[in-house]
Amino acid sequence: MVNENAHLASAILAPDTLEQSATRDGFGMGVVAAGDADPRVVVLCADLAESTRSHWFREKFPERYVEVGVAEQNLAALAAGMAAAGKIPFIASYAAFSPGRNWEQIRTTVCLNEMPVKVMGMHAGVSVGPDGATHQALEDIAIMRVLPRMTVIAPCDALEARKAVEAAAKTDGPVYIRFHRAKTPVFTTRATPFAIGKAYLVWESDNPEVAVFACGPLVYEAVRAAAELAHEGIDTVVVNNHTVKPMDEPLVIEVARRAGAVVTVEEHQVSGGMGGAVAEVLMHNAPVPLVTVGVHDQFGQSGTPEELMRHYGMDVASIKEAIRAALARKEG
Repeated sequence: MVNENAHLASAILAPDTLEQSATRDGFGMGVVAAGDADPRVVVLCADLAESTRSHWFREKFPERYVEVGVAEQNLAALAAGMAAAGKIPFIASYAAFSPGRNWEQIRTTVCLNEMPVKVMGMHAGVSVGPDGATHQALEDIAIMRVLPRMTVIAPCDALEARKAVEAAAKTDGPVYIRFHRAKTPVFTTRATPFAIGKAYLVWESDNPEVAVFACGPLVYEAVRAAAELAHEGIDTVVVNNHTVKPMDEPLVIEVARRAGAVVTVEEHQVSGGMGGAVAEVLMHNAPVPLVTVGVHDQFGQSGTPEELMRHYGMDVASIKEAIRAALARKEG
């Protein structure tokens, strides 16, 4: 059965009925809403206003928008200075460049000084498609979650992305949110719960044998895999683990213990990503068989999002295979 907290559960299983929108659109909507709510909110961009959807904020609040140009190190340092002066800066670029190119400035000027800078990493994952390996950020969760004081979020759809941005504006300290370029199903609603650090169940069978922890748009694909496996008699529970740091450790431990086997699903390197964070939690609290779905120590390449997701083993068929593998380990 589908968990009662998973709003529009029937629509999850009928993708043709769902709106399609990129999670980066959620940033554009969310930062405008945050700007309406708090005049301290400002946006700084590295010459990618349209691609990052920062131009929506620029159009409404031109006096609170700063175009830094192709200078990502300055983007972070300038934002840290504005934060020290009382602003709530959101900085936006492709994740390959921010935090990819300006990690040291984020580390030193933002995190070390506890500045409330919100880092918005766009075009994450291989689903950027034809842009190729140089623009496909697959390491951003890893390099950001290791920073002290940094919150890390990977929203599952455009609506949750908007909620994450609005929540980030109200959160003390630095926040990193990763976004995707490709349009994906919007399967949550305004009533779907969202709070930083609080994961929630989106699918739950009566007697789950495997727990699936997913983040980003792959949450939807994990639910599709779970629904298809239910017809084969394999029961699962799927968790939207949107906040990689601070992770909802009590829920992760409880669900893993109840199922007895775990699969993690993310559009990111499996080393150091959300799956690695789950493994760290379980290692100390609930050691169970674990199988990871994601990119395994490779760079991306050009292709359509669908081709790349299939090639790197992150499509529905691959998630189902991983669930079967976790179940076999548990039973073996």
